[in-house]
Amino acid sequence: MVDYHHWQLDGSAPELYEKYLVPAITVKWAEDLVGRAQPCAGEDVLDLACGTGIVARLASQRMGQGHVTGLDLNKGMLAVARTFSGDGAPIDWVEGSALDLPFPAGKFDLVLCQLGLQFFPDQGRALSEMNRVLSLSGRVALSVFNSIERTPGANAFVLALDRVLGPNSSRIKRGEHAFNEPGELRDLLIGAGLSKAEVRTVVQKVTFPSVLDYVRFQFCATPLAALLGDLTEDDRRETIKTIALEIAGFCHPEMLEGGRFSFQQEGYVGTAYASG
Repeated sequence: MVDYHHWQLDGSAPELYEKYLVPAITVKWAEDLVGRAQPCAGEDVLDLACGTGIVARLASQRMGQGHVTGLDLNKGMLAVARTFSGDGAPIDWVEGSALDLPFPAGKFDLVLCQLGLQFFPDQGRALSEMNRVLSLSGRVALSVFNSIERTPGANAFVLALDRVLGPNSSRIKRGEHAFNEPGELRDLLIGAGLSKAEVRTVVQKVTFPSVLDYVRFQFCATPLAALLGDLTEDDRRETIKTIALEIAGFCHPEMLEGGRFSFQQEGYVGTAYASG
């Protein structure tokens, strides 16, 4: 499990995350999650670990009326989220921890959590908190990445990281893929007191302009930037190029057709209901 606090992005990283990684990856998972959860007009919805707010924005647009709250521990991410406005249900942005939600019991009709659970230091407690703040008929919908070997682009990246920067350099990236079997997520949902838990395997296809761009985005818009923090700018550029070249050696040729970097990304989407 990766320490949640690794995701305290500073400086321009949250803006770059929104600019590059949200369109390439996050929006695909957000559209899928919101589509499965089907937030309705008039509901009170929580987007937990909201980041720059793509799930909250999509839920707001779908609902039209009601209320959405986006909560995250990261001030920089929330600052970016607050720059967006829309015509849907109003959104409030709250700084707080998933392990100690600053809301009363039974407040929300729906809790959403996209690609965040794997980073929480106590996943069971976070899910119990989700259950606590759900209304009697409330529901949870969340997504996580599964085994990194099932996402070939990310797997090639971590193999290249460890080869270029040394063993265990890929620890943070591997931690994004903490769930190996759907039963692991289902057991956590049930263990938190939630009912009617179901977990589905979902596959998305993601595409970046090139392998080099993918590596650049990872090092400018995620906590992996810390791995190159002590390098000069010239050395940083050369290291990124070297890692990109190494990645190409681990990839199937079809992932690199047309100069782009394209691969399937696999995860689990779990849904459950309040225990009542």
